[in-house]
Amino acid sequence: MTDEVFTLTPLDIRRFDFGTALRGYDKARVDQFRDEVGREVERLVKQCQDLESKARGFHEQLRAFRERDKAINEALVSAQQLRAEMREQADREAQLIVREARAEADKILEGARSEARRAYGDLEQIVRQRRSYLAQLRTLIERQLADVEAAEAAPGSTMPAVEAREPAVKPTTPEWLDSLASE
Repeated sequence: MTDEVFTLTPLDIRRFDFGTALRGYDKARVDQFRDEVGREVERLVKQCQDLESKARGFHEQLRAFRERDKAINEALVSAQQLRAEMREQADREAQLIVREARAEADKILEGARSEARRAYGDLEQIVRQRRSYLAQLRTLIERQLADVEAAEAAPGSTMPAVEAREPAVKPTTPEWLDSLASE
C-alpha cells in the first residue's frame, strides 16, 4: 500500500487483512493502514469542507442572482408603467393642443367672418350712396334739360333772360364718388 494515490472505500476498510502475528495483528501494518485511513479521511474532510464552502458560495450567488432578477423584473414593470403613463400624458397633451388649435382656428374664422360681414355692409352702403348720387344727378340733369327745351320752345324770344338759380335739390356726394363721376 505504498501507492501515491490511495483511495479508501468502506469495503476496503471492512476487507483489509491485517495478517496475524504472534500475538495478533501485525502492528506495523495496522499503523500503516491507520495512517493511510487518517490521510484519506483528512483529504475527504478537506474536500467536503471545500465543497461545502463552494456550495455556500453558489447559494450566495444564487440568492444574489434571484435578488437581481427580482430587481430587474421590478424595474421592467416600473418602466412599462412609466411608458404607459408617458403615453397617456402625451395623448392628453396632444388632445389639449388640438383643442387649443381648434379654438384658435374658430376664433380666427369668426374674426374673418365678422370682417367679411363688415366689409359687405360697407360695400352695400357705398352702393346705396352711389345709386342715390346718380339718382340726384339724373334728376338735376333732367331739370336742366327740361329748362333747355322750354327755353327753345318759348315763342317769340330769341334769347330769353336766363335766371341764375340753384337747383331745388342739391346732390350730396362723398369726395370719392366725385372721382367716380369724373371717370
